[in-house]
Amino acid sequence: MRLYLRLAWRNIWRHRRRTGIVVIAMSMGLALMMIYDGLIAGFEQAIYGNAIKILGGNIQVHAAGYRASSYGTPLLPLDDPQQVIDAALAQPQVVAASRRINTGGLATSREGAFPVSIIGIDPETEAPISLAAQNLVSGRYLTAADLDSVFIGKGLAEAMDVQVGDRFEMAGGAAHEQMRRRTMTVGGIYDLGLTDIEKRTIYISLTEAQQLYDLDGQSTEVVIFLESLGQEAAVINAVTPALGAEEIDSWETNFPELQAAIGTKSGVMNVFSVIILMIAGIGILNLLLMAVYERSREIGLLGALGLKPRQISTLFILEGTMMGLVGVVAGILLGLLLNGLLGQVGLDYSAFSGVTSYMALISGRIYPTLGTERLLVRALTVAIIAALASVYPAREASLREPAEALHFV
Repeated sequence: MRLYLRLAWRNIWRHRRRTGIVVIAMSMGLALMMIYDGLIAGFEQAIYGNAIKILGGNIQVHAAGYRASSYGTPLLPLDDPQQVIDAALAQPQVVAASRRINTGGLATSREGAFPVSIIGIDPETEAPISLAAQNLVSGRYLTAADLDSVFIGKGLAEAMDVQVGDRFEMAGGAAHEQMRRRTMTVGGIYDLGLTDIEKRTIYISLTEAQQLYDLDGQSTEVVIFLESLGQEAAVINAVTPALGAEEIDSWETNFPELQAAIGTKSGVMNVFSVIILMIAGIGILNLLLMAVYERSREIGLLGALGLKPRQISTLFILEGTMMGLVGVVAGILLGLLLNGLLGQVGLDYSAFSGVTSYMALISGRIYPTLGTERLLVRALTVAIIAALASVYPAREASLREPAEALHFV
């Protein structure tokens, strides 16, 4: 086998132009797939990462019995939320960890009653990572001292026909499934470009929520925000030993429809990537088939020297596989180089933020990753396609009679 490998390696560089074309085709295919993977990962961080920030963080910690409760958002206070926060902040992937009180209710004005989620937050902790705070369009963001001020979305403000300084009635579920009502003042309005989300979410200070819902000094959940998607499992494993009976879940559990959307998109695009690489594989097949006819006399000489058809076909398959491996190495280097450059400068997609609703979640530039998320699968696919593309030419070479091949002109 060592002899075959040496012969195959020598043969692919005897015809540099042909080998160069094959290597360029395969390396460009792999590099494009890496660029695509890096760009998609950047989009996921910009779109899905921001969506998760709006929906409630990468990880949520609730009191025991939260999942089993028949009530939509039960107000079950955590035993020691600060211990959970300290355990979370000890992990390098965690950007912020904040206490919250989350309940459902109604916001009522002269325009009607609107079902909303009422979220009591720690404003100072969440301000640096809150998209709502970053997209303030009127008034001001919440402070910990606010007791009758609400921070609402533009979609809800327009539906209720209220502005900063106006008052409306807010009713929410308190402890023991009671309802508490209070007239609140609109302190600030944010605009995410997502009317549906804006219409169903109201933010109040944690202090106000504690007083309003009989949870003095308590909180019902801790939300944990991470640097990027995909780090949830590692953080959950690290934080779990510090928990008591609390229940910890990632966004994948709490928002399965979002996870399904990401999985479906990845599956569809994986099919397209294989098709692209197969097209490059057809190029390898064509070039190796031409090599069989160009090297007919050489094939005849190999047969005359005693090589069996099986050995000749093995030699050609090794040549195709080696071309594929060289293409893999070149493609990885090219992909890392291009993704590295794009990751530094980013791609400005702010002009397309209004094209669709989810594009509004892109705050500015998209920064692709290095595209190594599926690199092993991509590289193996290229190598396998190169090997398979060489099977038919190898069979053609092995079937040639040495006497006829030696007289080929």
